[in-house]
Amino acid sequence: MKTKVFVAKSIPLEVKEYLGQYCDYRIWDSEEAVPRELLMEEVRDIDGLLATSSDKIDEELLRKAPRLKVVSNIAVGYNNFNLEAMKARKVIGTNTPFVLDETVADLVFGLILSSARRICELDRYVKEGKWLKRIDESLFGLDVHHTTLGIIGMGRIGEKIAQRAKLGFSMDVLYYNRTRKSEVENSLGIEYSEMDELLKKADFVVLMTPLTPQTKKMIGERELNLMKRTAIFINASRGETVDEGALLQALQEKKILAAALDVYEQEPVDTQSPLLQLSNVVMMPHIGSATAKTRFDMAMRGARNLVLALSGEVPPNLVEELK
Repeated sequence: MKTKVFVAKSIPLEVKEYLGQYCDYRIWDSEEAVPRELLMEEVRDIDGLLATSSDKIDEELLRKAPRLKVVSNIAVGYNNFNLEAMKARKVIGTNTPFVLDETVADLVFGLILSSARRICELDRYVKEGKWLKRIDESLFGLDVHHTTLGIIGMGRIGEKIAQRAKLGFSMDVLYYNRTRKSEVENSLGIEYSEMDELLKKADFVVLMTPLTPQTKKMIGERELNLMKRTAIFINASRGETVDEGALLQALQEKKILAAALDVYEQEPVDTQSPLLQLSNVVMMPHIGSATAKTRFDMAMRGARNLVLALSGEVPPNLVEELK
């Protein structure tokens, strides 16, 4: 008898066919997030859940799911997991690391280049018919090559960003991390720095930390005041790692030059957010891993984690806290 699974998002046909070989599944086949009320109904008789990082796996849901054995996130992050509640119920959780590292690093460099060279702003300038004479110097951008990049959070994606910076743009790279990465320092020629010194020295500050109680709003008014007035801040981690009000003020008061953001405290961004009115902010819709190939690979990895766990095997991407 096949196990029962609920899939909380649309997935490619090939992934559906793979799941169908091993499981009886129902699916929320929509690009919109599954409504909480529907999810609570669907979990009543399932053994496994293929979820997104926006599907909250908490005590309330677990009480409704007496048969649930595994939740497989199609995401690297798993802030949606109530780890203590899952441990108590002996429900395991998996995620999809490694698959998206290069893709997110590509986007981060896109954000660096777009903000430094004012690509989005100048695109509008041309399309609005304003390019009628020589470009005014007030529209000039900044060089990226041979500048200093500061990376806060040297995980797998941070390493890929550092590699691009050193080998592609001849940048000096400083990094701050909870633990030093001597091997990465030696292989890439990057330098460890305490965070305050990194903020003072870097021309570009990239935030790449996971969201934890320790990293929530780790970039606030004090940290932004340490940065150069010519510095650009890039956040592709989680919106809540930044005090968005302090960032807005720093941008409005020209305490820093610009920002490039893929994540926000509220997602989607409020249509009335003052950030939308600032020409010195490049904004993306939390799309760091969103290429067709990477999203396919993430969905397949999530499905394989789920199938392995339901087969009684240890999936390769069991989250650390639930091992």
